[in-house]
Amino acid sequence: MQLPPLTAGRILRRYKRFLADVELEDGRMVTAHCPNTGSMRGCWLPGAPVQVSFSDNPRRKLAWTLERVDMGCGWVGVNTSRSNAVVAEAVVAGRVPALADYRTLQSEVRFDVPGHPRSRLDLRLGGGQSADALVEIKNVTLLDGDRLRFPDAVSVRALKHLDLLRAAVETGLRGVILFALNRPEGRCFSPAPEIDPAYARRLSEVVAGGVEALALRIRHTPQGMLGDGMVPIELEAG
Repeated sequence: MQLPPLTAGRILRRYKRFLADVELEDGRMVTAHCPNTGSMRGCWLPGAPVQVSFSDNPRRKLAWTLERVDMGCGWVGVNTSRSNAVVAEAVVAGRVPALADYRTLQSEVRFDVPGHPRSRLDLRLGGGQSADALVEIKNVTLLDGDRLRFPDAVSVRALKHLDLLRAAVETGLRGVILFALNRPEGRCFSPAPEIDPAYARRLSEVVAGGVEALALRIRHTPQGMLGDGMVPIELEAG
């Protein structure tokens, strides 16, 4: 996926969850939108190199958006709004073998189940030999030793998505939770029970009940992002 033109700088601070002060390479100081609801633990330090994009949309309160941060080993993608498009592109290109059999892809699909709140899941895949697949994508940036973990903060919404995927399986569909590993380090994916024990337990439960868990590496190029390379999942923390 091609990113918009990027401007280099360094991050000075992140605050109020969605704001980041950045010094651009030409010395200008700007406040950038930080489209990431997590804690961004391990994804930034004052002075770390960053790249930001610019929008001239007059309706936006902030013209700049924080896209990625270099923590010393390559770019970490912190703009969570990019992950779905990167994963969808990888699925269409056949780079996610478990999902390569489908001919149609829909984004932001409503899935209503009695007993669950009305909600949307990220992708619906159809037209294959297998049952249609509902896919929820989670951007992963938390590095813990040699593992990438999710979530980096307690997430009730993420827990709800696991329940929806389990409900999808119970109706005869495929339910897939796909973790988009948006940094270059880490040999495997695991949940983060020390941060959100309820999510870690529920993930193990729904996988035991038929939900499929996949982890896809997101690789950053000078001008874009590419979903390429499946990564092992270890549900039990070691």
